[in-house]
Amino acid sequence: MGKIVTFGEIMLRLMPPGLQRLRRARSFDAVYGGGEANVAVSLANYGEGVQFVTRLPENDLGDACVAFLHQYGVGTKHIVRGGDRIGIYFLEMGAAQRGSKVVYDRAGSALAMIEPGMVDWAAAFEGADWFHWTGITPAISEGAAVTLREGLEVARKMGLTVSCDLNYRKKLWRWGKRPGEVMPELVSFCDAAVGNEEDADKVFGIQSPEVDVTAGKVEADKYRFVCEELAKRFTNLKTIAITLRGSISASHNTWSAVLWQHGAFYTGSKYDIIPIVDRVGGGDSFCGGLIYGLRVYGGDPERALRFAVAASCLKHTIPGDFNDVTVAEVEKLAGGDASGRVSR
Repeated sequence: MGKIVTFGEIMLRLMPPGLQRLRRARSFDAVYGGGEANVAVSLANYGEGVQFVTRLPENDLGDACVAFLHQYGVGTKHIVRGGDRIGIYFLEMGAAQRGSKVVYDRAGSALAMIEPGMVDWAAAFEGADWFHWTGITPAISEGAAVTLREGLEVARKMGLTVSCDLNYRKKLWRWGKRPGEVMPELVSFCDAAVGNEEDADKVFGIQSPEVDVTAGKVEADKYRFVCEELAKRFTNLKTIAITLRGSISASHNTWSAVLWQHGAFYTGSKYDIIPIVDRVGGGDSFCGGLIYGLRVYGGDPERALRFAVAASCLKHTIPGDFNDVTVAEVEKLAGGDASGRVSR
């Protein structure tokens, strides 16, 4: 198999230690993360060849970010260097009935100021057979949206499989267009799409009937309708997955997903996750697991779904954006061993 390419913004993540509030913080734990980079790390952990494409400033923070990616085996040779700053996000970790909170500081970042022609897409896709992006990237700026479309056109010409995570972020769409004006054309390039229980509603106005995601109960069968409506609207989509998070509290979620493929519908295992260590990157870890599963277990979509749900369940136990797990650890949970017993 060929390598996988992902494209998007990686940011400096700053979080107060423990469960402190942002407004009282006097120090921050620093790591790097971002949707497409998170997917790249998951796939590298599974032994896949991965290249991450972004734009980073030519300074110490940009260098540190590249080194951080190298630790996980992610290829960085197609990262474009330039711009004035790296994007930052501040995370306040929630607990019990107090939800987590994200504050973005990414306006004018290197990736936000990217322009068409800066990325050599043909070189980035050399030896690749899969391209993954998320709805976060076109939300950042018009330049990022146009550069992504440029990449999608090249990916299509070169015959790559294309996947996207719809990833609606209301705090980011500020550059003049609504997601419904931008996303349909971009999704029309895709073979596979992933979303959570709200993305299809917020981006395309497709809502599962009789569902309230704030009630802590999410019924898998009701999302067949969402998958089928997306498939009708985007006839290019062969695979559609929806992650299902039942939010009982910030520290206690249920987690599952459904998969639609060529008209067949599958429901994944359901996990009760308590206590949650860090839920950021949960959807990204699902995407990484699903891409791996579809590539390795391509003839068994149900197994691919089980792998993806188990991988993203484990992410909730790991601090930081990245899902630092192995194939063996994921397969152990996907196979039914959820005991958490010590391995000696």
